[in-house]
Amino acid sequence: MSIYLQHFALKREPFSIVPDPDFLYPSQQHRQAVAHLKYGLDREGGFILLTGEVGTGKTTLTRTMLQRIPAHVRVAYVLNSKLNETDLLASICDELAIKLQKSKNLSFSKICIDALNQDLLASHAKGQKTLIVIEEAQNLSADVLETLRLLSNLETNTHKLLHILLVGQPELLEILGQKQLRQLNQRVVSRFHLLPLDQSELSNYINHRLHHAGAAGPIFDQGCIKVLFRLTKGVPRLINLICHQSLLAAYSLGAKSVSPALVKDASVEILSGLDNGKPNTSNKPLIVVLLLVLMMVSVFMLLPRSTLDSLGFLVAIDKPNAEIVTSKAENIISKGTGPTAEDVMEKDNELLVVDDLVADSVEQSATLSFIVEESIIDSGFTETSNPLVNLLAVWSIASSEVYSPEAFAGIATTFGLQSEKVTPATPWMLSAIDRPGIVVLNENGGLLKSYLLTYIDEDSVTLRIKDGEIDLDLDQFKDRWTGSFLYLWRPHKEFDLLMQGDTDKLAMSWLQEKLSMDDEGIEKVITGGRYTEAVKDQVVGFQRRHGLKADGIVGRQTLMRLNELFDDEIPRLTGSTH
Repeated sequence: MSIYLQHFALKREPFSIVPDPDFLYPSQQHRQAVAHLKYGLDREGGFILLTGEVGTGKTTLTRTMLQRIPAHVRVAYVLNSKLNETDLLASICDELAIKLQKSKNLSFSKICIDALNQDLLASHAKGQKTLIVIEEAQNLSADVLETLRLLSNLETNTHKLLHILLVGQPELLEILGQKQLRQLNQRVVSRFHLLPLDQSELSNYINHRLHHAGAAGPIFDQGCIKVLFRLTKGVPRLINLICHQSLLAAYSLGAKSVSPALVKDASVEILSGLDNGKPNTSNKPLIVVLLLVLMMVSVFMLLPRSTLDSLGFLVAIDKPNAEIVTSKAENIISKGTGPTAEDVMEKDNELLVVDDLVADSVEQSATLSFIVEESIIDSGFTETSNPLVNLLAVWSIASSEVYSPEAFAGIATTFGLQSEKVTPATPWMLSAIDRPGIVVLNENGGLLKSYLLTYIDEDSVTLRIKDGEIDLDLDQFKDRWTGSFLYLWRPHKEFDLLMQGDTDKLAMSWLQEKLSMDDEGIEKVITGGRYTEAVKDQVVGFQRRHGLKADGIVGRQTLMRLNELFDDEIPRLTGSTH
């Protein structure tokens, strides 16, 4: 028992870094994550991803979910991710209590897979589901991931037999994004990226843990919240370490509460130990860092603006999806003439994606009211107050658990849609995209608020709000609009890019069918499934007829235009049905 427990009248240590499900704080992020995990389990097999930075609570959340998992779901929980293929198969069979038959003529992998398949079939016949959970999945080798993909192929004529939950750090997303793992990545039925706590949640997080440890009221002074958030950036593990050290310091001084100054003092050893591997005994490293920063600032201030612009120093810092704004994009806006929509959208890397979607509400200052949520609960957001939910709804996707662009993109992918963001955009770009999307407007007092844009023409726009819709004059809209636009579109199921030299029989058959629907004079070309020069000429003709960049590449904008022409279920931004 920790020495300060009796001093603060606590029954348990409140800030242990052990992943104890009893102490899981049901933040907005964690509620969303649980909803995504539940959704993935309800699907007919496939991969589920839970990612997040170190210390954000992935393991605690996973163990909480496993505690509450239905009785008909069997779980194989693999903690050691640094295994080869045979060791992984052996671990899964051991977790599921599958007995392996000995055979001199078969490899161990073959024995494991055959036994696992038979066991899964028997369990499926009993109405059971099987879930494999792998922690620290970013350590899995490509060969092991391929083995897991092959396991996900185990199925009956109508049902997949396995759910596989991969829990890992953000590097896992980069690994799965590699070309050789695209087959696995396409089998992800639900994904969620866990972010650190907001400052507005930090007070409730601390008091939640204190309450479950037996505290009768707050122990940390109100000013501690801003200090803790500045020191930890909302990472729960760091919060726990510093709070634990702060309670020890308060106990040693005989204090019954923790002050901001005490938090600062307690954090020095924790944070310096994490950075350097040993306690910080002087301020020399800090002084050196400050001097280096001042030198860098001085150098950059001496550089001309043109040099800074050419270096691309218009960047978003600490944003999950931040990219550098290119000079090409600035030229598009400054010249005012703009390229075709194909120029803007065909190559993402030539354009710009800088700002994250601004939240619907303004960050509130943290309070120390002793509010504790006893369990993970559904969110109270309604479908008409959340623009992300509204955008999914216009595509006939019902959802009440979407609060971040990452979660939004994951749900969209599950339903065969792709989310895209353009910033800065212009009204003519919106008309060219011709899809409903989310815009961010400046409100009174300099605040920012996001809305679903449902209609645009030469004179006005229509925005969806909580109580219905509002119309704005186009000039008023342009004055308030930040230029950010997030939208959805439906790519082809089998491909997202076709160009001369590619070979894909199904894709070529689909493409020629659509081209002939647009121009009855086009004759079907015998290609053997290859994208030939003759097909390219037909694509170029289609692109020219519809004002697209005539490069013969079937990319995003060309696919979107084909969808608009031949899919009546596509929601429009400039439709006559308004």
